[in-house]
Amino acid sequence: MANAVLDRLSAHDHVLARLFSPVDIAPLVWFRVIFGAIFVWEVYRYFSHGWIARYYIDPVFYFSYYGFDWVRPWPGNFMYLHFGVLGILAFAIMVGLWYRAAAVLFCVGFWYVFLLDQTRYLNHFYLLGLISFLLIFIPANRSLSLDAWRRPMIRLDTVPAWTLWLLRAQIGVVYVFGGVAKLNADWLRGEPMRTWLARRTDFPVIGSYFSEEWMVYAFSYGGLFVDLLIVPLLLWRRTLIPALVLSVLFHVLNAQLFRIGVFPWFMIGASVLFLPAAWLRLGGLWKPADAGVAEPSSEQSIPTRSPPHLLPVHYATIALLATYMTVQLVVPLRHHLYPGDVAWTEQGHRFSWRMMLRTKSGQAMFHVSEPTSAVTWEIDPRDYLLRHQSVRVVTHPDMILQFSHQLARHFQDAGYDDVEVHAVVATSLNGRQTQSYIDSSVDLTKERRTLTPTPWILPLVEVARDTAESQ
Repeated sequence: MANAVLDRLSAHDHVLARLFSPVDIAPLVWFRVIFGAIFVWEVYRYFSHGWIARYYIDPVFYFSYYGFDWVRPWPGNFMYLHFGVLGILAFAIMVGLWYRAAAVLFCVGFWYVFLLDQTRYLNHFYLLGLISFLLIFIPANRSLSLDAWRRPMIRLDTVPAWTLWLLRAQIGVVYVFGGVAKLNADWLRGEPMRTWLARRTDFPVIGSYFSEEWMVYAFSYGGLFVDLLIVPLLLWRRTLIPALVLSVLFHVLNAQLFRIGVFPWFMIGASVLFLPAAWLRLGGLWKPADAGVAEPSSEQSIPTRSPPHLLPVHYATIALLATYMTVQLVVPLRHHLYPGDVAWTEQGHRFSWRMMLRTKSGQAMFHVSEPTSAVTWEIDPRDYLLRHQSVRVVTHPDMILQFSHQLARHFQDAGYDDVEVHAVVATSLNGRQTQSYIDSSVDLTKERRTLTPTPWILPLVEVARDTAESQ
């Protein structure tokens, strides 16, 4: 019957039927619980490890995102209060208490922390920030929540399919773009995986093989194929179980090998978005009020009636969904607008799901001079910055520029006018020889932060592998 109705639908109506057909709310409920629990745990880690003070109270300088210089930390110890409130809001989301208000406040509070200092940029924080924004519009509290217990009239067993597919699409974007980004020369020749595995030969059972080339390529190409294929495999019922097992093994191994925070555990938890609702209802222990709830990936999710008459709110929903997904598909590709290797220049690297693709190290010395007195000071950024900041600054041109401007203001406040700042920076990318990173003849106080290509970044000089290794 569903196929017969589908045959009579135009392509336009078919899409609308998919977007607004009812599907089981169970995946959204479990996802809400997992998201909230992950953040309760993350807030606990920030308190227990002293990260709140280290990252948001102790620094003298903060490296803002472009256009967000006005975002500053709370004074004194109020950042502790801020994180405490985030933990309470995350718990409220988890249990579905005052869910909509909690989601809005959590989203605002989280993005505030995210924007404070770009030396703390993490891809999984960016992902969790996007998810926190999407949860504002997704009715994940309409079942198995304190809101539904307090107000039975809001209970729902089904939600529009777009709410589930939007979250699936967001997770899919992370995987697919993460895989596409791995299609580069360094990754395909085993770097930086070769470097990372060489540091973990003490890993239980398989660590002794980490120095073997076949293992390096197994990890490199295995990660590539998992990223590119895991979402289609999770969506296809025949491959769901092996894909789920593969996903869990992949993320658990990553969690044990690399320091990547809550990301592996969150991505394992996000797998509930692809599971059949019958599994998530615990074998019938959690029964829907309506026994006819459709599976989101089955043919029954196509309504057996004519598509609903569209109201302005439906058109607005479609427009907003299209706009959001367009942004998600375009932003990761913006690095093509800039010359050079994005792993070297960093232009277009953030917000693009370019995860675990390079290892960079470097050294920098800043020369501050006052032309009128011919006095020059040599500044080591490690004398002004905390360690997590200094290691980022020497490998990110936009942070080099920000630090130069901050040094100029520091000296001007001390009574030195019209100072110049030049930086001598040497950087290594993915095991290459260290080479000059920026043009040291440029007075960085005269350069402005823009989104256009940066001319004072020196090009990456490629050296043949056999030549480099022989030196």
